Amino acid sequence: MQRRDFLGVLGVLGVGLLSSMAQADTLTSGDIWVKEEHKLLFASVLKKLNLVESIVGHANFNLISLDETLKIAKGYSKVEPFTIAELAYIEEVSYTDPRIYGFNGKKTIERISDTINKKDVIKISGTGHYVFGDYAPLLERLMKDVGESLILTSGVRSMVKQLCLHLEKIESEKGNITVASRSLVPPAYSYHSIGDFDVGKKGWGHQNFTANFARTQEFWQLQKLSYVSMRYTIGNGDGVRFEPWHIKIVS
Repeated sequence: MQRRDFLGVLGVLGVGLLSSMAQADTLTSGDIWVKEEHKLLFASVLKKLNLVESIVGHANFNLISLDETLKIAKGYSKVEPFTIAELAYIEEVSYTDPRIYGFNGKKTIERISDTINKKDVIKISGTGHYVFGDYAPLLERLMKDVGESLILTSGVRSMVKQLCLHLEKIESEKGNITVASRSLVPPAYSYHSIGDFDVGKKGWGHQNFTANFARTQEFWQLQKLSYVSMRYTIGNGDGVRFEPWHIKIVS
């Protein structure tokens, strides 16, 4: 959808309709859920990932590789090493074709062992997040063009970081993988691993990750910029909910 077309759609949508189009909790009879035999593995993997994050810190966890994660788990008694069954489950989550969940986006990470070169990213002061170095000047430009009320809410994510977010979303959706994949995509398919980032309005908290962000002055300022666009517009072909906060660089 072209930017002009998208703005036209937003212009005629009522608030209620806009909100309903952005929902990620609509159940259908074809939804796929965590299998009964996987529930214990699901819980143990997520618990260990959260423990690793508590050890390395939120910012470092954004970039952590699977090998680093396994090493830390093995070295700390409060985590304990990942079992063969847990590793097999991580592989299944990462390599299952997400089209069965209705997600049609492209693969961005080929192997779960892929790493992010820390020399290629820059930490954005005061956020706990990173962007790729090539995009840092554009982010700085974006912040100046929109104003001081705009903040970076999520930047570069490693496979492990996206895996953790994906599992947390599945947990919050009570095991519904289909619904979860509409908002936190599977770990090998996140555009955050190749340059996309999220922005928000200062002081808005969780509201920045809802359709309400499309009603802010910050959002409308973003739409005027020629060098950025939205990845997940209304009715996008990837099968992801409308995410007005998710930015992709177009120049």
